[in-house]
Amino acid sequence: MFNDIGPLELITLVVLAVLVFGPDKLPKVIQDVMRTVRKIREFSESAKQDIRSELGPEFKDFEFEDLNPKTFIRKQLDNDELGLKEIRNGFDLKKEMAEVTDAVHGRESDTSSSGTSSSGTSSSGGRIDMTKKPDDDGKDDRPVFDADAT
Repeated sequence: MFNDIGPLELITLVVLAVLVFGPDKLPKVIQDVMRTVRKIREFSESAKQDIRSELGPEFKDFEFEDLNPKTFIRKQLDNDELGLKEIRNGFDLKKEMAEVTDAVHGRESDTSSSGTSSSGTSSSGGRIDMTKKPDDDGKDDRPVFDADAT
């Protein structure tokens, strides 16, 4: 709960507590706070036990941490029944990115065959021209302006 409090912050909290409550009332305040935290924990545990007993025996391995969406998804993705580990292991991201890079630079990758690489290329030696060139064929793509229609 307080894992991110550093030593300097802890000392600051202790000094503030001594200044606010005074050295004579501070032990009583600490006891009251600890008693309240203990009661809240007991209430929480009894509520969890009541919910588990109401759900029945088919939910005996139910954990409340599974209700957290991140935990639920992580648990489902680690499940071996779906076969996702084989899919994840079969996908080589570096290889795929190398193939895309080779295609962009016009090089042939080692894994591609000559039939698939030449089917989508132009006649310029297997290179695709990706530069923008204006189409100046004399036609204007805009419709004719009709002053009477407006």
